[in-house]
Amino acid sequence: MSSLSIVYRKDKINKKGEAPIHFRIIKDRKISYIASGIMLPVEHWDEEKHKIKSKHTNSQRLNSFLSNKFAELQDNVFEHETVSKSLTSRMLKEKTFGKKPVDFFDLANEVLQYYASENKIGTHDKCQSILKKFEVYTKGRNITFQEITVDFLYKYENYLRSELGNKTNTIHKDLKFIRRVFNEAYKRDLIEHQVNPFLRYKLKQEKTSREYLTEDELKTIENLIVRPFMPAKLDLHRDMFVFSSYAGGLRVSDILQLKWQNYDGSHIHFCMKKTKEQLSIKLPDRAIAILNKYKPKKENKEAHIFPMLPDDLDDNNPRELDQAISSATAYINKNLKILAEFCKVNKPLSFHISRHTFATRALYKGMSIDKVSKLMGHSAIRVTQIYAKIVSSELDKAMDIFND
Repeated sequence: MSSLSIVYRKDKINKKGEAPIHFRIIKDRKISYIASGIMLPVEHWDEEKHKIKSKHTNSQRLNSFLSNKFAELQDNVFEHETVSKSLTSRMLKEKTFGKKPVDFFDLANEVLQYYASENKIGTHDKCQSILKKFEVYTKGRNITFQEITVDFLYKYENYLRSELGNKTNTIHKDLKFIRRVFNEAYKRDLIEHQVNPFLRYKLKQEKTSREYLTEDELKTIENLIVRPFMPAKLDLHRDMFVFSSYAGGLRVSDILQLKWQNYDGSHIHFCMKKTKEQLSIKLPDRAIAILNKYKPKKENKEAHIFPMLPDDLDDNNPRELDQAISSATAYINKNLKILAEFCKVNKPLSFHISRHTFATRALYKGMSIDKVSKLMGHSAIRVTQIYAKIVSSELDKAMDIFND
């Protein structure tokens, strides 16, 4: 059994002649102390009664505080010894006095460092930008998790909307990162569950339409004859887009990094940049025809299939690789918008639309949703279900012909 007492630590008297009042716990002949937070002059402590003398201005209030905390500690000691069988002074202190306030920005920066260590450069940079915006709002001061309340979040949301002109989905992304840091704090046992304001504050998000190409629109783009007066690399960027629309809706980051060593004549074998998942995709004839167009006469397994990234790029340098992919993606998307104009496709064409196009086409053609999800590297099948709803909606429209 543990013994508990209130002690005045004369061995810790400061220059003002004050010493702290501690709660002393003795368990298995080991002594530990929990600070009460009260400092007191020697002459105001009653050593016999273990309480503050009445001549102290706030003696009644402070003695009541000590008595209540002592009773809480006794209850907690009894609970730990009879139920959990484990007991540490840190556990007792946190349960009785609450956890020590932790700075939000310290942990947020640790989360950023994790993203960098995992080579998630894009995620790191986006979240770093979110954090800098939050630092401006807090005027660069340290802020604890306990200070970020539901009311605080509503005020910050209003600031993002009214002062910075951010849209609902941008605000959603910003607050989602803040929630991520809170979840990490709770996982590390740095905050109590009830401290998390996101238990009551709900993130808002507006539904966005997922653009995709119809079969006719895709064929128009495929069949466009690229003329000399058209922008440089337009043919290459068109082929990359069409390839993705047939080959599993590959992300632009994955297509840019494809090398001839990833292709065996019928399949491409690669590791998805975003999810780190190994994938093998059997290519349909149209996709193989596009690869044959770029196949060099002299085989070089290390060469990129689609010549967009620099030949001297260091694939092992995450920052350099991410910058090269971002630059290439911007160039591709610029040309795709021009391509849409030439083809009279009235949609904001970007490379990501090739993913949506593959998903809807695959479901239209009868591929099961779980296979579509696997090919696209979705983290959960609910992500793929968005495309199933699109297909279902289009089929409903098709049935309206019977109403004419």
